[in-house]
Amino acid sequence: MSVDEDSRRLAELGYKQELARTWSGFSNFAISFSIISILAGCFTTFGQAWNNGGPIAISWGWPVISLFILIIGFCMAELVSAYPTAGGIYWWAAKMGKPIHGWFTGWLNLIGLIAVTASVDYGCATFLNIVLARLTGGAWAGTLPQTFLLFVIVLALHALINIFSHRLISLLQNVSVWWHVAGAVIVVAILVFAPSDHQSLGFVFGGTNNNSGFGDGSDGLPFWLYVLPLGFLLTQYTITGFDACAHVSEETHGAARTAARGLWQSIFYSAIGGWILLLAFLFAATNVDELNKQGGFVGAIFETALSSPLATVVFAISTIGQFFCGMSCVTSMSRMTYAFSRDGAVPGWRLWSKVDRNRTPVNAIIAGCVVAALITLPALYAPAGLTTPVAFYAVVSIAVIGLYLAFLIPIWLRLRMGDAFQPGPWTLGRKYKALCWIACVEIVIVSIYFIMPFSPAGVPGSDGFTWTSVNYAPIAVGVVLILIALWWTLSARHWFTGPRRTVDEETETV
Repeated sequence: MSVDEDSRRLAELGYKQELARTWSGFSNFAISFSIISILAGCFTTFGQAWNNGGPIAISWGWPVISLFILIIGFCMAELVSAYPTAGGIYWWAAKMGKPIHGWFTGWLNLIGLIAVTASVDYGCATFLNIVLARLTGGAWAGTLPQTFLLFVIVLALHALINIFSHRLISLLQNVSVWWHVAGAVIVVAILVFAPSDHQSLGFVFGGTNNNSGFGDGSDGLPFWLYVLPLGFLLTQYTITGFDACAHVSEETHGAARTAARGLWQSIFYSAIGGWILLLAFLFAATNVDELNKQGGFVGAIFETALSSPLATVVFAISTIGQFFCGMSCVTSMSRMTYAFSRDGAVPGWRLWSKVDRNRTPVNAIIAGCVVAALITLPALYAPAGLTTPVAFYAVVSIAVIGLYLAFLIPIWLRLRMGDAFQPGPWTLGRKYKALCWIACVEIVIVSIYFIMPFSPAGVPGSDGFTWTSVNYAPIAVGVVLILIALWWTLSARHWFTGPRRTVDEETETV
């Protein structure tokens, strides 16, 4: 499909071609592959799975949950093929449903994208902290305030790259893919050949662990019904953000096909690569006591199984991968902010929907990064003894809940439309019914689990309760949902009509 044909299809959907259409199909795939980033999520949220389930939450949990996520991806690929717009999920919901569906989908998606940007960049700052401490021989202390400072610096760098290097972003996405592939291969090779011994198959595929504090640390019924599912946050968080393929579809050649293909393929290849990487972690996790002592922090594996120089190499590979991931997150988040704003849904929408002379939504980039920094402020505080603040996992939960609930609405609406839905060139055919139902049920279950407390200290009224242990995801998501519901009821329902047509009559007749 030529650029003119892409622009014509966009005009049929109601929009002028304002963003520069310079991305290839590979670049479209690359942004979602980079945001999923097995060098980010597999490293930063490993502890969540280790403490809540242990090896089986990873060795079995990863492939099982990945399969469900791939099904969600198939459902969304069909939608992006039919509606290749920067608004992505929000546009689909408004098109297939009513303005209220677009309203809630847009806000949930925007919340999720800002939270995933915050969590990725905070994870990058955490690992950069470690690298600096190792390279300086401990002169860099790596305190929580220092981590937050690095987090703000990383956010600022990502904003600047997105503002001033539009064409470079596409190139860096491609570089990011190969960094993730080569980096993962190098890390796996190091963990296979460098350690003097490895764990057994029985440990990797049958070992359990319960450091959550629930169920007295045993593997009884509470473990299987509550603790273990909390460990699945590792997979559900790592393999997310793949809606980026839709958000940059207005900048992609042949988007009706390439964006759909890029979306599901980014999930598929990340699932395979991530599983291999995580299995390498588990086989190298021979010092279980130290890993438990550090709260399941993956760095304990590298520090105990590898020489100091090799451990530093692994930390550095992950840090650079996370930097690429955060850069891609800012790109996706800013495009969603721009698209939602041009339809008048965000306060100050005229400001956020502007593009500069390079056709880049500069104001949307800055605004999203500022909000990402603000929602991560609680990470300045952590319970004693924890390497990673509970606030980090709370932001992770906000990202997962916001994004997957945003995915749920258009998938449900497509299911409801049935044969009235007009598919694009990439379609599920008659299999859409079974796949959409599976996707909807999985998202509902996941969203319920990830608003739950991560430890007894985070349960109000329990002995030892502390605010630094609270999973504030339900508070953050709940407050925002209440506010946007009130806003809809009192005001927006009178003027918000969904996507606005920005294409003029001449463009429409081309």
